[in-house]
Amino acid sequence: MDAAKEEATEPFWIALTVGFVVQGYKGFAAFLRTRRWNLRRFVETGGMPSSHSASVAALSTAVGLWHGFDTALFAVTLYFSLIVMYDAAGLRRAAGRQAMVLNRLIDRHFQHPEQETQRLMELLGHTPFEVFIGAALGVGSAIFCYRVLHL
Repeated sequence: MDAAKEEATEPFWIALTVGFVVQGYKGFAAFLRTRRWNLRRFVETGGMPSSHSASVAALSTAVGLWHGFDTALFAVTLYFSLIVMYDAAGLRRAAGRQAMVLNRLIDRHFQHPEQETQRLMELLGHTPFEVFIGAALGVGSAIFCYRVLHL
């Protein structure tokens, strides 16, 4: 692969790596808290920090650093990054709260809730603080990678 093509894909790989690292951190942090492996935590949504926010913030920042903050490519990635972060703290968080209420209703009103229905996943979204921390990690990671790769 020539240098221009490699440089064009670096923002993608940085974003992907940041997302996996942050999500992996949440899986290991859950183990350290409970002393039991919960492999679902490596792929579940929600929790501190937001891996979605970290990924998209890293992508937008890396695109800006590699291709320029005054390009259409940066504007498009920034726009979609803001949508993802808004969705994580807004819509998905509201859905998680609704799941919590529905689970309580099921527990109170069904004789044997585990036989009659399946519990809904409650940890879907993020608090604005979790989104902010994820975004800060993404921006910082992209800046770090840019400086390391462009010595």
